[in-house]
Amino acid sequence: MAFDSATTVWLMVSAALVMLMTPGVGLFYAGLVRRKNIISMIALSFVVLAVVSVHWMLIGYSLAFGPDIGGLIGGLDYIGLNGVGLTAGETGYPPLVFMVFQLFFAAVTLTIITSGVAERVRLSSFIMFMLLWITFVYCPLAHWAWGGGWAQSLGLLDFAGGTVVEICSGFSALAVALVIGSRSGFGKYTMEPHNIPIALIGAALLWFGWFGFNAGSALAANGSAVNAFVTTNAAAAAGTLAWMAASWYHGKPSSLGMVSGAIAGMVAITPAAGFVTPMVSILIGTVAGLVCYAAMLFRIRKGLDESLDAWAIHGVGGLWGTIATGAFTALAVCGISGYFEGNTHQFFVNCIGAFAALVFSFVVTYIIAQIVDRTMGLRVTSDEEYVGMDISQHGERV
Repeated sequence: MAFDSATTVWLMVSAALVMLMTPGVGLFYAGLVRRKNIISMIALSFVVLAVVSVHWMLIGYSLAFGPDIGGLIGGLDYIGLNGVGLTAGETGYPPLVFMVFQLFFAAVTLTIITSGVAERVRLSSFIMFMLLWITFVYCPLAHWAWGGGWAQSLGLLDFAGGTVVEICSGFSALAVALVIGSRSGFGKYTMEPHNIPIALIGAALLWFGWFGFNAGSALAANGSAVNAFVTTNAAAAAGTLAWMAASWYHGKPSSLGMVSGAIAGMVAITPAAGFVTPMVSILIGTVAGLVCYAAMLFRIRKGLDESLDAWAIHGVGGLWGTIATGAFTALAVCGISGYFEGNTHQFFVNCIGAFAALVFSFVVTYIIAQIVDRTMGLRVTSDEEYVGMDISQHGERV
């Protein structure tokens, strides 16, 4: 196939939009923590981006998208980007641009997990955790769903990462939070967000970047990309209004609640973006806003210190979205029908894929976190936690 300039440019732009989501998560989380940890949360997003970039080019891309080995992992044929060149193949775009597009997916997924260790993680230990996690959790999941693994062979529909990114990051954050333990004083005194405007700016960058995340996953400048673009915005808007209404019912409609609802809506539509109609995306986003809000309340009642709510928003939202994809996929949109068009097989396949991702990401992340904690110590000392990560880990202050 001839070199497709339009598609190549679209993928490069989409990759840049997805890259912006990584510091966007950093800003969002930075606004939610206490003032003494703001630099740390933003810095973690840049460290993630650097570590994943090198790992992905050396070995990660090959493990995720190399030739299939038993449906579980990719081979090492592409190690060091061997054979990943600039010549357009059957797709019309160079494999190298697909590689870098997927690189930023891996980075933003790992950045979301910093929610589970906020304000108490040792930087050196977390870097080791990153390397192990991207190798043994993210790469296998990416291969299962997108690289020719068992889930893709079974027929799993995951347009842009409901399993690979959302369920994976949310339940991984919960696992590592359980290992590292609650922050000192959690539940005894208030730990309010120190800068809500920064969090809102971060959320705005996420909304903006998500267009590349979802629409770019069409891997072409075509109708599927347009549909994903529209459904992403519709689900975000619906999630915003749903969370706002729920929080208003219980008190006041906070701005953080509104943007959390928007993120919940985009999380839920991520696996379905190119498979459902815009009207259905409003339904998916609305349910996501309500379900994720309920998950947050459940987390608070249980006293779990996963307080930036990656589990409630990304984990639960991704679970709902992946199941909803199997239910609402429309023949008229993508040529595949879902449960409500009589295809019960697709619904069950997506349920299997969703819960497999949930169990795998939680269990393996928990094991990795335990190994790192027992060998290096995931958590800073009580004195370091008291002065804050900005000073104790970076020697800087706002």
